Amino acid sequence: MSVDQKVRPVTGLGVSFTAADEEKRRGVRRMKLFATGLLGLATVVFALATWADAAGAGAWAGYVAAAAEAGMVGALADWFAVTALFRRPFGLPIPHTAIIPTKKDAFGQSLGDFVGDNFLSAPVVRDRLGRIGIARRLGEWLAAPGSAERVTSEAAAALRGVLAVLNDDDVQAVVAEAVTRRAAATSVAEPAGRLLGKVVADGGHHGVVDLIAVRVHDWLTEHHEDVVQRVTQKTPGWTPKFIDHQVGERVYKELMRFVTDIRDDPQHPARGAVDNFLADFATELQQDPATIARVERAKADLLARPEVQELIASSWSAVRTLMLSAAEDEQSELRRRIRDGLRSFGRRLATDARLQAKTDGWLQDAAQYVVETYRAEITALISETVAGWDADDASRKIEANVGRDLQFIRINGTVVGALAGLLIHTVALALGG
Repeated sequence: MSVDQKVRPVTGLGVSFTAADEEKRRGVRRMKLFATGLLGLATVVFALATWADAAGAGAWAGYVAAAAEAGMVGALADWFAVTALFRRPFGLPIPHTAIIPTKKDAFGQSLGDFVGDNFLSAPVVRDRLGRIGIARRLGEWLAAPGSAERVTSEAAAALRGVLAVLNDDDVQAVVAEAVTRRAAATSVAEPAGRLLGKVVADGGHHGVVDLIAVRVHDWLTEHHEDVVQRVTQKTPGWTPKFIDHQVGERVYKELMRFVTDIRDDPQHPARGAVDNFLADFATELQQDPATIARVERAKADLLARPEVQELIASSWSAVRTLMLSAAEDEQSELRRRIRDGLRSFGRRLATDARLQAKTDGWLQDAAQYVVETYRAEITALISETVAGWDADDASRKIEANVGRDLQFIRINGTVVGALAGLLIHTVALALGG
């Protein structure tokens, strides 16, 4: 933006005066009194020297009068120059006076442009960040004792704050919707088929078959009479009871023998049949459209059940409780791992030149993006803030901070003017004499 563009003031942001500002203003008043006192002294000296010269006191009176007169002129000129920066001398509407109050907005605009051009440029920012070595310093700080603990503690506090403000119902609804949508959009038949095929090929299911065989054998052993009774109940009603019992015993013994053989013989044909069934099923899950469609329908039906939706939604409560517990416990596994990870990363970052260069490059890229994207907003903040200041308050604020040094201009003007007047008077007499 150019200086001529209109600046939109930021209202409600007045200039604040601190105790330090008030102390500076008192210092400015003291310097003003001193500078004005010098002007008064020069005036008195001029009057006395002029009177003495007229009374015939000698040549020295002319020299003193010339020096005092020039000192008065210098003091008055510099008083006018300094005063014109902040206000109109004697309240007169003299052009090009009260420069700061009347040109405040233009100064703010120029300041914003100056900052944007000279401080918020990509080359300046990248060069400065590159020379600072943020990555190395960050690594050294993280590796120092207590730093990782401090970062972990602050992160835990932030996590607790985030969890405290989150609405559980809203989060549960979002989680349920996201999980359901993701699960519905993801095919499970083919991945399940590939996984099952891999398990069967590696023999990973044998342990499950062994477990089932052992459990079935143990169950049959414990429920001998129940099995015989069930078989007896299925025999014709016209057969004698003892024959029914013999049939039940025979069926039970054959069933026990079959299950025992499966349990004890890794090469049993039934095991091979299970292997073939699972392998065929794995192939069908990956290649048979009908099987794939049935599995997907079953998945959709399962996701639609209220119990499943409630389980998905309630998972947030479990995760939230777990995270809160881990965040509050300084000795939790989560916080311990974070601390160890930060220290390890800090040590590596402090010593690995390649990682430092990469990290510094990321930071430089990020900073460049920020200054290039938001430079106009940052400079506008400066100019709009200055435009929103009250002109008189801004003038007093600036005068409090630089006015004391400006009063030295008046003092120097008085002294230099007197010396210049004395020199001019001396040269004039010498040339005229």
